[in-house]
Amino acid sequence: MFAKGFRVKSNSAIKGSDRRRLRAEIQTSFSLSADQLSCLLPSKEDVNVVKIYLNKGESVTVYVVNKNPIFFEMNKRIYPTVYTLWSYPDMLVSFTTWPAVLPKLVGGADLMLPGVILPPPGLPVVLQGDLCAINLVGNRAPVAIGLANMSTAEMLAAGMRGRGLTILHAYLDQLWAFGEKTHPPVIVAELSEQQQQQEEEEEEEEEEGMTEAGGVGNGAANLPGTVSDADADSPDLGGLRLDVETEQEGVTAPAGQATAGAGDGGVEDLETLPLGQTSTDAGSEREAAPAVATTPEQMDKLLLQCFLHALKCKVKKADLPLLTSTFLKIYMYPCCPEGRSVDIKRSSYKKLSRFLQAMQHKQIIQMREFSKGVESIAVVNWHHTELRSFTVPEEATADEMPQAESETEVVYQPPEICSFYSIPSRLLPLFQHAGLKKDAALSSVDVRNIVTNYVKSNELIDDCNKNYVIVNPTLCDCVLEASEYHGVSKLTWDDLFNRCLERMQKCHQMTFPGQRPVVRKGDVKAIIIDVAQRASNKKVTLIRNLDVYGVDAQKFGNILQQRAQASVTYITAPGTKDKLDLQVQGNQVHHVAKILTEEYKIQSKYIEGLNKAPKVGKKKR
Repeated sequence: MFAKGFRVKSNSAIKGSDRRRLRAEIQTSFSLSADQLSCLLPSKEDVNVVKIYLNKGESVTVYVVNKNPIFFEMNKRIYPTVYTLWSYPDMLVSFTTWPAVLPKLVGGADLMLPGVILPPPGLPVVLQGDLCAINLVGNRAPVAIGLANMSTAEMLAAGMRGRGLTILHAYLDQLWAFGEKTHPPVIVAELSEQQQQQEEEEEEEEEEGMTEAGGVGNGAANLPGTVSDADADSPDLGGLRLDVETEQEGVTAPAGQATAGAGDGGVEDLETLPLGQTSTDAGSEREAAPAVATTPEQMDKLLLQCFLHALKCKVKKADLPLLTSTFLKIYMYPCCPEGRSVDIKRSSYKKLSRFLQAMQHKQIIQMREFSKGVESIAVVNWHHTELRSFTVPEEATADEMPQAESETEVVYQPPEICSFYSIPSRLLPLFQHAGLKKDAALSSVDVRNIVTNYVKSNELIDDCNKNYVIVNPTLCDCVLEASEYHGVSKLTWDDLFNRCLERMQKCHQMTFPGQRPVVRKGDVKAIIIDVAQRASNKKVTLIRNLDVYGVDAQKFGNILQQRAQASVTYITAPGTKDKLDLQVQGNQVHHVAKILTEEYKIQSKYIEGLNKAPKVGKKKR
C-alpha cells in the first residue's frame, strides 16, 4: 500500500481529546497494558497527526511520535507500524517467511501461502480479515503487516496454496522511510517448554556420552584381544583419539598397549608418528580441546569483561533503551578477545537474562520488559565503581586508535560561494544576441556588459545626452511596466541595469572542496545567531543553518560546549527530519562568532546576529 510515494496534506499536533480517543482505541484494539500504552504514547511527548494521500487517492492518517510513525488509520481502523511492532513483537499474531520474500513484499506483492513456513506447533489460529504480522526466519522482529485472506482452517484445506495475506505496510516502504529509517532489531525466537526440556535432555546426553567415551578410551588400552570388523574398518579414528587423550594426560602410551588396543590393520605406523605429524583433523581436535575445557568460572569472567567493555566503549546514552538480544550480538560479541568466543551456555548463568539480572542486582544496569519475553536495558549507571575502574584490554585499544586518528584528520574547509543571475523568459530577447538561453547563469558584471553591447549594437544611445538610453520595443517589453509603455521613452544607464537585475532570478553556487558545484536559486542562506529569553529571565543562544555550509552540528556543539562551558541542546530544524539547530545556555554569540570565523573560516558577511553579542563594559578600577 505504501510501495509508492504519498502526498502530505497536513501535519499538526494532536489535540487532547484526540489523544484520549487514540489511547482508548489502541487499548481496545490490541489489549495493551497501561504501562505499555504509556511507553507508546507518553503524556509529555508531542504526537503529530499527519494526513496523507496515497498514489491511488486513499486518505490515511498517520500518528508520529519522536519522528517515527507508530500507527496509521484508514477506513476507521487503526494499524501499528513496524516501528511499534519492533518494541512489541507479540502485539499481533505472526507468520514466518523466508528472507528472499521480503523484497517482493516491499514492492507491493501480497504474501502467498507457499512462502509461509509451517512451525512445529502449527499455524497460528486466525480468521478471515484478522490483522497479522510477518517475520523472517531466525528473527521475531516483524517486517510487515497484513490482513488474512482466509482462516487457518481454510489455509490448510487449500493445501497451503493461494493468497495468504494482503500486505498493508512493510519494512523499507515509503511509510517506513517517513520515520528515522532504523533497521529491525534481532529478537531471538522463544522456545516452548517442551523444546527447552528437549534441549536440556540433549545437553545432558552429550555430557554423559563424552564421559562414557573418555572411560572407554582409557580402558581400551588395557583390554587384550581383537576388535570387531567395524572398528577394523576405521583404525585411524581409534588411534587419533588415543593420541589426543594420552597427550592431554601427559603420558606416553606403551607400544604394546597401543597395538593391543587397536588390533592389526596397519595402525602401528600411525602410532610411531609424532603427534605434530598426524592428520589435520587431529590438529583441529587438539585446538578445539581448550575451548571445550573452559570452566564456567572462566566463561563468567569473559562474559563480565565483554559486558563492561561494551558499556564503556560501545554503548551511548542515545542508544538506550537497548534490546538485550541486540546488545549481545552487536555490542558484546565484538568486544570478545581474539581467539576466544562467548558462549553463555558454558557459563554458570546458562542464559543471557540471568546474567543481566545479576548485573542489575549489582546496580550496573536497570532492565525493563516491553512485552512478554522482550527485555531491554533501560538505564546504565555510568558512575558505578566497577564500570569506572574497568580498563579496556590493550588489543582493543590498539584497534580503536586508528579510528580516532582518522576522525581527527578530517579538517573542515569552507565552501566557495558565487552569486549569479539566471535569465528569465521575459528578458530572453535582450540576451539572445549573445547566444544565451533561458536559465543561463550570469554575474552582475556579465549582465552589464551584455546590455551595454546590445544598446551600442542597436544604436540606442541618446545623441543629445549620452547618459540616457532610448527604449526600443524589445527594451519596452523587457524592463518597463505596462503603465509605462506610453510614458517612458528613455532610461538612464543605471536605471536600465537595475531594472534588468531586478527582473532576473537570483541564484548562487556553492563549491565544497573535492565536490561538484551546487547551484541553488535565491540568495545564499546566512548562519543565523539569535538570542532568546526563556523563563526566569534566562537567555539562550540559537544557531541555525549550519548544514547549509556543511558544518557538522554535533562536532560544532561539542567545541562550543567546551569553549562556553555551557550545556548544548540539539533541536530538529522545523520542516526537516535530519537537520539540527543548536541551543546554548546564556548569550554565547561571542564564542559562536569566534569559532565560525577563526576555526571554520566562514566570512562574517554570511553570519547574521553578530551584533547581539553582549557589550563589554569598562572595568572599574
